[in-house]
Amino acid sequence: FVQNGNKKNLFEKDIGAPETTGTTILAVSYDGGVIVAADSRTSSGPYIPDRTTDKLEYIDDKIFCLRSGSAADTQTICHYVRHYLGMHKIELGKAPHVKTAAKLFNQILYSNKDRLLAGIIVAGWDPYDGPQVFSLPLGGSCTKVPYAIGGSGSGFIYGYCDANFKENMTKEEAEKFAKNAIALAISRDNSSGGCIRVVDINKDGFKRQFIPNNDLPLR
Repeated sequence: FVQNGNKKNLFEKDIGAPETTGTTILAVSYDGGVIVAADSRTSSGPYIPDRTTDKLEYIDDKIFCLRSGSAADTQTICHYVRHYLGMHKIELGKAPHVKTAAKLFNQILYSNKDRLLAGIIVAGWDPYDGPQVFSLPLGGSCTKVPYAIGGSGSGFIYGYCDANFKENMTKEEAEKFAKNAIALAISRDNSSGGCIRVVDINKDGFKRQFIPNNDLPLR
């Protein structure tokens, strides 16, 4: 574009500006397992570098983490935790605790809280404590909760989640709760979008589900 008679680079005004990120992630426990869900948009300020991101990160056979914040930070942290938990699993000779994975994230995030932009949710099932959800927001604190939401879109759906969550939901109820919450966030938050990815985790393992944008509920 032209400004004051001089040609300017279209992106010059964004150089040096603080980068903003956005996403919506959710994990909810039900009677027998955990449902995790997320949108698929990666935002970098006003730009969308990736509209089909998978924010549901595999950690172990029955443990997943959900990533929000800086994609570079969260992907690297997940690689470290997957490695450490894998070594721990070999030493134990049995399935690891979900809370062990959450504690590993907690130690990395808290020790580097002034250098990382990472909000994490750890969710899974183990034979010791059943379905569990842990919330690790910016700063690295670790709290066990019945459900957790995160990312820029979470501010739009706290009311929906508080009004519709109930203890010991069935798998179908938890799945509907998660899909509707993410769809509502996508409809309101410009930094959330794309499709919805869902994973059901229980004693038998995990099963993925993909909902394309044109099939989203509550459009």
